[in-house]
Amino acid sequence: MTPRHPLDLGALGENFVRDPYPVYARLRARGPVHRVRIPEGAEAWLVVGHEAGRAVLADQRFSKDWRNASPALEVGKVSAGRSMLSSDAPAHTRLRRLVAREFTPRRMELLTPRIQETTDGLLDSMTRGPGRSADLVDALSFPLPMAVICELLGVPSLDREAFRAWSGTAVSSLDAEARGEATAAMTGYLGELIARKRTAPGEDLMSALIHTADEDGDRLSADELLGMAWLLLVAGHETTVNLISNGVLSLLTHPGQLAALRADPGLIDNAVEEMLRYEGPVETPTYRFTTEPIDVAGTVIPGGGALVLVALADCDRDPARYPDPGRFDITRDARGHVAFGHGIHHCLGAPLARIEARTAVRSLLERCPELRLDTEPALLSWRTGMLIRGPVSLPVAW
Repeated sequence: MTPRHPLDLGALGENFVRDPYPVYARLRARGPVHRVRIPEGAEAWLVVGHEAGRAVLADQRFSKDWRNASPALEVGKVSAGRSMLSSDAPAHTRLRRLVAREFTPRRMELLTPRIQETTDGLLDSMTRGPGRSADLVDALSFPLPMAVICELLGVPSLDREAFRAWSGTAVSSLDAEARGEATAAMTGYLGELIARKRTAPGEDLMSALIHTADEDGDRLSADELLGMAWLLLVAGHETTVNLISNGVLSLLTHPGQLAALRADPGLIDNAVEEMLRYEGPVETPTYRFTTEPIDVAGTVIPGGGALVLVALADCDRDPARYPDPGRFDITRDARGHVAFGHGIHHCLGAPLARIEARTAVRSLLERCPELRLDTEPALLSWRTGMLIRGPVSLPVAW
């Protein structure tokens, strides 16, 4: 039975931001669907548990198109243009087809030498000099994926610190006005970038998306190019930043697992999958809206554009799917996790994120013997909002 009043997640304060898993587990014990008020202020239907979560992620009756959102919702779209993240089939199918050829696992693997070179350069800078401590977010987690996606898109002149501020505000701030200002600033910047690429194309992905048509002559419209630039630059770095930070934090707070990975570096691929399951970078994915009343495990979520969120963080800690889910174990079979989503919106950049994470973590452990956390875990500040999950900074020493 659904409570009359929604659970106010924002009122749970810093404890929920730092560690939402016990709250989700208590909700899951009562059932898979709950009315909540999210920290951004809107009422939503929150789906917990692995089985129900995967079912909702794959159910296309839950729309990603903001035109299907209820006018009464007290949140706005945090992106610009029209992209795969704000489209349903068949529009989504068309958009994904136009960019999928650039994101095959084989093409991503070809980037490995350049990713390794970039990682080595960042670690050189981090470890040079007498100091033996750093903020890993500033030194590695942020600049690595940002450098990779900028190079892939052909934007070497990007003001990365400005972009970092815009992006972080747009996806994590609880201040609607600040989110709007950051979105507007980034939209203006990306529009100018696309205009430059039209007149002076290069050998990069953005130029290819602008100038390349498919077999039927189909091209991305101006609005779709803007949406794709936003998606690739923001989603292309935010998730990987926090995958690296969360993964390293999980290792440093589980010394037995860190020792196991040092003893057998061949575990790195499996370790990355467990990092994704245990402390994934996306707590809940971007918004879905009902297009009709939908029964989810016995609870009918009303139609009319109701906001629906899937707690990916809880899906991957459901004991019905993963035994002892609160235990971080890099030898576990973590297959089936939904850290990259599920269904038609499964993350197109997942192969690239995996390559960057395994390269960053393996190289960091090789270069920094006796790597350790340089603060108490309880003192870490975490990103606000329910989209991106990760520490604001991660002090480490070696």
